[in-house]
Amino acid sequence: MTIQPQLNLSTEVAEALDAARSYLIGRQDAAGWWKGELRTNVTMDAEDLLLRQFLGILAADELAAAARWIRSQQRTDGSWATFAGGPADLSTTVEAYVALRLAGDDPTTDHLRRAGEVIRALGGLERTRVFTRIWLALFGEWSWDELPAMPPELIRLPNRVPFSIYDWGCWARQTVVPLTVVTTLRPVRPLPFTLDELRTGQTPAERIPAARWSTARGFQLLDKALHRYEKGRIKPGREASLRRSIEWVLARQEADGGWGGIQPPWVYSILALHLMGYPLDHPAVSAAISGLDGFLINEDGPDGPIRRLEACQSPVWDTCLAMIALADAGVSPDDPAQRAATKWLMNEEVTVRGDWAVRRPDVAPGGWAFEFANDSYPDIDDTAEVVLALARMNEPAAEDALERAVDWVVGMQSADGGWGAFDADNTRVLLTKLPFCDFGAVIDPPTADVTAHVLEMLAARGLAESPAATRGLDWLLHHQESDGSWFGRWGVNYVYGTGAVVPALVAAGVPPRSLPIRRAVHWLIEHQNDDGGWGEDIRSYSNEQWRGRGESTPSQTAWALLALLAGEDSSGAIESGVNWLLRNQLPDGGWDEELFTGTGFPADFSINYEMYRHVFPISALGRYLERAS
Repeated sequence: MTIQPQLNLSTEVAEALDAARSYLIGRQDAAGWWKGELRTNVTMDAEDLLLRQFLGILAADELAAAARWIRSQQRTDGSWATFAGGPADLSTTVEAYVALRLAGDDPTTDHLRRAGEVIRALGGLERTRVFTRIWLALFGEWSWDELPAMPPELIRLPNRVPFSIYDWGCWARQTVVPLTVVTTLRPVRPLPFTLDELRTGQTPAERIPAARWSTARGFQLLDKALHRYEKGRIKPGREASLRRSIEWVLARQEADGGWGGIQPPWVYSILALHLMGYPLDHPAVSAAISGLDGFLINEDGPDGPIRRLEACQSPVWDTCLAMIALADAGVSPDDPAQRAATKWLMNEEVTVRGDWAVRRPDVAPGGWAFEFANDSYPDIDDTAEVVLALARMNEPAAEDALERAVDWVVGMQSADGGWGAFDADNTRVLLTKLPFCDFGAVIDPPTADVTAHVLEMLAARGLAESPAATRGLDWLLHHQESDGSWFGRWGVNYVYGTGAVVPALVAAGVPPRSLPIRRAVHWLIEHQNDDGGWGEDIRSYSNEQWRGRGESTPSQTAWALLALLAGEDSSGAIESGVNWLLRNQLPDGGWDEELFTGTGFPADFSINYEMYRHVFPISALGRYLERAS
């Protein structure tokens, strides 16, 4: 591969950065924030239609527009996937199929016929995930008796007892509590059609008998006992448990009407309130539906209007990353874009206690959430990156907020020295064995990417030798993979983890020529694509053969470059990666990225962050130019 002389390359990088800066600043909202679309899969759209059908508020034009979007995402084999280029996903395909049947599509038409063939080949309705079968049960297409038991008495367990709601990750906790109400009340509102054509007669996965002396077998026996209890007439405290669950849900409703700023708890909380007798015009329900409408994206499509739903919105995250990118690209803290973003972020500080305080009652609040409104669940990752962004803005008025944030993050360190995303010591693995938990991560243990961002933040605040930073550094060194990489929990995957950890280690004082960093640099160079870029397929979460392998993308190429630049690689890999970014920059100054490089639940739920393709390449090119000069 030909490498350009550094002088010529630096000139090209400077020109590319100028265009990229202009593009990014042009994307800023007048209020000071940035927010790109957060795209997932058609499960969001199908469940939105099913929710509105169940509530009796589904409008014909909404149904038609969403159906156009769902059809447009079907693949040639008839299936739908959870990420671009991924394998057929049974549950996603079933939910898309039901939504299109709701829109009036005939099952004998070619696209639904092919979808039906895929569904049956993958095991039919019987092998869908539990969440999908809950939706089927709501409409009479699955028996409530054939779902794992989730009693509302869960809300009454003390927070230190196994299976307490505070053992669940915050996203799972907010989903499980309202779901216990829904699955206890067991409503049925039949659809105008049946789904008999999708049945195969197979046994649901969680009903297949596990090994006699296994943990899974123990939970299957527990589930049977709970089902027998549900059939009994006497259930002491049942009504009180339902009321307490609803009170818990209402206490966590956010200013935008939602819960956690994410789709699953939002949807199931609406259902729980509705089933407990709250009318649609009740302030809590009305605000929830109105807020969910704010997650809709409406566009013109080739065959008419299309409509899709974001699973979440990421303005705080996008804004702090954009500020860091602009700073890396040489934009002054006094630039109007940076000043507006600084002011907006300062106003987004969370200063109230949330569920995190259950395990850390003596820690004072401070920090930032991911979304516009999520005071109940600020997160450690966002807070670390916001501190890194604001610390570069030289804003004296932000100092108190930064001190509060650092103190809060240090207080949220887990016992092993690492950091999770939302809670401390949220590590009870036993939860993952429950029959109910067949989809997505349900706990929030420390991870390399979050711990790295915190370590980098502490170093930036002059705390690299503090006890918290020392323990975090030790955690990261201990969790380096045998091949030299680090696992990426919230981004795909080992490229993301390694791209986060190496700059953090260097910032904390680890020499770039130390063995851990040299091993990481070697791993990245080994996994550079022939075109000069880097990519990693989401399947690396479940298949070792995909580790560090995949089609090159702007965000993943940038993550690798950030690590190599910090690690002082001199192999020529940096120049090749920079050239890849230059070649793939669009005329408007941005980049395109169809592939998903963000992670909600490893291997189960993936995200395409629109802003990743822009902010990370700008940071990488900016740091390259600084190094070259």
